[in-house]
Amino acid sequence: MSQYERNMRYLQNNKIIYRRDPISDKPSQVYNWGKFYEEGTHECYELFRSKAKITTYKSLKWHLLVLWYLNPQLTQDKFVELSKFIANDKNGFVAFKISDRTLDQIIYDVSVADLEYPPNNKARKVIFKDMCGLTTSEKLSIVGQLIGRTKKAKPEDIYDAMLYINDLNKKITISGIAKSLNVSTRTIYRNMTEGLKREKELLNNEL
Repeated sequence: MSQYERNMRYLQNNKIIYRRDPISDKPSQVYNWGKFYEEGTHECYELFRSKAKITTYKSLKWHLLVLWYLNPQLTQDKFVELSKFIANDKNGFVAFKISDRTLDQIIYDVSVADLEYPPNNKARKVIFKDMCGLTTSEKLSIVGQLIGRTKKAKPEDIYDAMLYINDLNKKITISGIAKSLNVSTRTIYRNMTEGLKREKELLNNEL
């Protein structure tokens, strides 16, 4: 696993957009720290919002596709430059080394994608404002309070909780997720997809 810190300067210096709030979905509730979407929204893109790194080719391709979608003003050369920067493990975005041949194929696949349609995206229920002033622990507590009211935890809720637990540098466990979301461990087991199980192991391996 790459131990390099994520280098955000390139994105900032080149005015690369990597986050976007929902544009048409309306929140169920608005708070001073952010918004709550009871049914979830697929319109929120927040790349690199947690400390978790990109751990698979599939995830790398998705991240590059979202960057291409959010930054249609990029020329092909600039997009290739951006992709190579993200894929270089020394820049702290990916947790593995990738061959030039494989990266070239990924860049090609993304380059020919139809930008008229938004990339597939996980649903989000709780969206915090940038610079909201809350700690990761406080954010996790808010997520738990809002999700716990229904006593149901969908895969997107579990994924959010996993990322916040990982940001606290704690091992992700079923009981830890259940406690964070104020639901039973049975509820977590029932809604834990195979993809989430794999993600859980990958995140724990980063600690």
